[in-house]
Amino acid sequence: MKFDPPTTRELIRTIAATVIDSADELTELDRAIGDADHGANLERGFKAVLAKIDGISAQPIDAALREVGKTLILSVGGASGPLYGKLFATIGQHLTEPEDLTKAHVVRACEQAIGVIKTLGRSDVGHKTMLDVHVPALDQLRAANGAGSLRQVRERANEAAVETIPMIAQRGRASFLCERSQGHMDPGARSSQLIVSAICDFLETRL
Repeated sequence: MKFDPPTTRELIRTIAATVIDSADELTELDRAIGDADHGANLERGFKAVLAKIDGISAQPIDAALREVGKTLILSVGGASGPLYGKLFATIGQHLTEPEDLTKAHVVRACEQAIGVIKTLGRSDVGHKTMLDVHVPALDQLRAANGAGSLRQVRERANEAAVETIPMIAQRGRASFLCERSQGHMDPGARSSQLIVSAICDFLETRL
């Protein structure tokens, strides 16, 4: 798929709008097992991205994603800024041939980004974090072929977010609650699912 500036702009705008529109929900999820600031923090970060969208979208998609990541790191508080910032920045850093992206290019870049997030957050699948959505979604993308691939990735991300509800948190403030963290969807998993779904929805209309 080719990303010209209008396409890059619309993709980033779609991701940002999805997160901003869900800020209250994310805050309520975080109120149950965290600091009640996940939604507000991400809203602030993606509003900062939108404020710079003209300059960001004028760049190739790899550079644009690096700039999104940098903006999130500089404007988002808590753990969300470094984690989401590095996620976007690392994907941008490792996208090869950004003028004509293929699934293989995206998979390799996402693999690198997930490795960075695992190291940065000292976490892995099963710890009730954003990784519990990103890893299954990437596994589904890697395995999917043909029509319906994006739908399958979106559905797997949705399932994976729900699967965090019975988990016991092992990282972040939620980990202090031990068994009391069960019964609540991880807010980072939910925001990750929203972002993955927004990307899939966007791409489905253009492929």
